[in-house]
Amino acid sequence: MSTVTISASDVNKLRSQTGAGMMDCKKALTEAEGDFEKAIDYLRKTGQKVAANRADREAKEGYIIAKTNESATKGFLIGLSCETDFVAKSADFVKFADELLNLAVSKEAKDIDSLKALPMGEVTVSDILFDIIGKIGEKIDITAYEVVEAPKVVIYIHPGNRVVSMVGMSSATAAGEVGRDVAMQIAAMNPVAVDKHDVDSKTLEREIEVGKEQARAEGKPEEMLEKIAQGKLNKFYKENTLLNQQFIKDDKIDIRTYLEKTEKGLTVKLFRRVQIG
Repeated sequence: MSTVTISASDVNKLRSQTGAGMMDCKKALTEAEGDFEKAIDYLRKTGQKVAANRADREAKEGYIIAKTNESATKGFLIGLSCETDFVAKSADFVKFADELLNLAVSKEAKDIDSLKALPMGEVTVSDILFDIIGKIGEKIDITAYEVVEAPKVVIYIHPGNRVVSMVGMSSATAAGEVGRDVAMQIAAMNPVAVDKHDVDSKTLEREIEVGKEQARAEGKPEEMLEKIAQGKLNKFYKENTLLNQQFIKDDKIDIRTYLEKTEKGLTVKLFRRVQIG
């Protein structure tokens, strides 16, 4: 039996080198009597090799799930990715995603790193992920984690759990059906922002430049390019910002009008949309 003392710094060092779980690294160092090279060989023989080899593999499949807290003032979304549709649809994979989500809601995890650091039983979420990789031979990871907080949060999960949206409404009294309509709009139309002023500057600069180049290619005079590009920008706002988009259930009105007709002053504070693939 080894009498070598394994320090926490040694465990962290091996973990940073291999990407293996903390408990696995500690066991490997114990078995190798503190020899790092032997510990790495031990990990390679016990499934952690799979985790290391799969680190650069693309995980294009997966399962997205979301839920709100009891007061519907916070929404939590998790995207758990894998490499094949077969794994994504397996009962164990779906169950693990549900367990992760329940943990995230109960602990109110702020981001992916803090979620991975949470304990699940005697080990952390991160350790369990590595264990699953070793068992099924695919890259598994939490690739999306979103939290939305608002007076009322509504979720839409598209059949198949490959597209999920969460919308934060400005009023706690907003009808659930309205929130669902807007969340469904987000899932279907994939807006880039809530309103015109929410579009980031890089996107605006790119759209203006594209507009100018299109006008230039059409032979428009240079002095007119800026004005033409701004006109095209208005079209971009209508197609790509949520409140200005045509309502998918009634193309005669936009989302802003739909909300106002439902409840005076009702609007959207924020939204999140996640898609697999």
